[in-house]
Amino acid sequence: MQKPRGAEDDTDAHAPPGMPDGLPVPRRYWSVVAIWLAIAMSVLDGAIANVALPTIARELNASPAASIWIVNAYQLAITVTLLPLAALGDRLGYRRVYMAGLAVFTLGSLACALSHTLATLTAARVLQGLGAGGILSINAALVRFTYPKKLLGQGIGLNAVVISISAAIGPTVAAAILAKASWEWLFAINVPIGVVTIAIASRALPVTVGSGRKFDIVAALLNAAAFGFLITGVESVASEGLASGLPKLAIGAAAGALLTYRELRREHPLVPFDLLRIPIFGLSILTSIVSFAAQMMAYVGLPFYFQRVMGRSAVETGLLMTPWPLAVALASPIAGRLADRYRAGALGGFGLAVFAAGLGLMSAIQPGSSNLEIAWRMAVCGLGFGFFQSPNNRAMVTSAPMDRSGAAGGALATARLLGQTAGAVTTAVFFRLAGMHATTTALATAAGLAALGALVSLSRLRLAPRPRPERPDEIGKVPVGP
Repeated sequence: MQKPRGAEDDTDAHAPPGMPDGLPVPRRYWSVVAIWLAIAMSVLDGAIANVALPTIARELNASPAASIWIVNAYQLAITVTLLPLAALGDRLGYRRVYMAGLAVFTLGSLACALSHTLATLTAARVLQGLGAGGILSINAALVRFTYPKKLLGQGIGLNAVVISISAAIGPTVAAAILAKASWEWLFAINVPIGVVTIAIASRALPVTVGSGRKFDIVAALLNAAAFGFLITGVESVASEGLASGLPKLAIGAAAGALLTYRELRREHPLVPFDLLRIPIFGLSILTSIVSFAAQMMAYVGLPFYFQRVMGRSAVETGLLMTPWPLAVALASPIAGRLADRYRAGALGGFGLAVFAAGLGLMSAIQPGSSNLEIAWRMAVCGLGFGFFQSPNNRAMVTSAPMDRSGAAGGALATARLLGQTAGAVTTAVFFRLAGMHATTTALATAAGLAALGALVSLSRLRLAPRPRPERPDEIGKVPVGP
């Protein structure tokens, strides 16, 4: 097959001999449906809880401060389980862990719907978060085994579309349900969808043979302690001050140091230091953290600016935020297709440069700016971010060995959450220090971070050849799964 001009070979050196090139049609389509339904549920559930929080707190007679744990419990459970469950997927096979995650998420949703106190709802949200961790940690690995290599970028781009649309419609779905039913239905609706998804997944998802390596329970506990205490400690510093957060930060740092010392000596560590030593993987992770931090700084700061400075209503604010995820949904599949043929460093660098320009334009808006002036700037941000995300994710997934696909996917999801947490906490600090000028400061800082990410992305050009479609003689003949 003729290669594009200037393209170098990009065969997957990590693929074992006889490894099939994705699933056959129509099974591939059913596998994609199962993957999309699962990630849509997990993303939607994070979004709808934020909108419903005041209603739930009022009906459960909980204070605003206490009710925040309805959201935090879910996010923390996901964060501390991503890497351990990804490692478990490498050991047991990806479909097993994914199916277990789906089942736990569905049961957790039922438990949430049946909860009548803040304590039981918080516990159910932890269970739900454990299930979502199983879904999100394994998602990228299943995508890698579902699509043929020549379509992998396209598949990753379409996944980004599902995530963006789910995040965008989350508030609308929550408002629509609450307008007609009680808050319990926000969670109950997941149960029939979860059952259908499990039925499809059990027949369609690719079956992979696990490595059989022993699962490191001590490392998993240290990982949970490190991420859990560091994230809650940073949030406590931002919201309550240094005295409140310092003890948590100290515990998290100590757990992280022990984990690092333990993992650096292992060939297949739970925290994928072996993958981070691969230059293209490490730079892609760094770029992802920086970009998601910049995105979250804008996401957190802009609603306050729209409502408190510009005087927009909550409904208007929601509409003004919508062009961003819609633009991501438009750009991601296009960038994904291009990522199957052109270097991630160049595509990602271009996307982050556009993203930085959009954030810079947003930082210059004035209280009297029109909705149209805001909307097109938001769309520029979304187009840039969407153009970066798919190629970057493809670079991360394909730079890891096939038997470490779970670890790569777990690292990808962890990088996203770390970036989002860092961005949210940084914006909270700006609000404490700069008051009403915090959003402008956050947007300018985010633009600088995105520009830095563009430079990091471009530095990958010397590390990776341009992708090209597979030659027929490189595709294995052994079927995956039953």
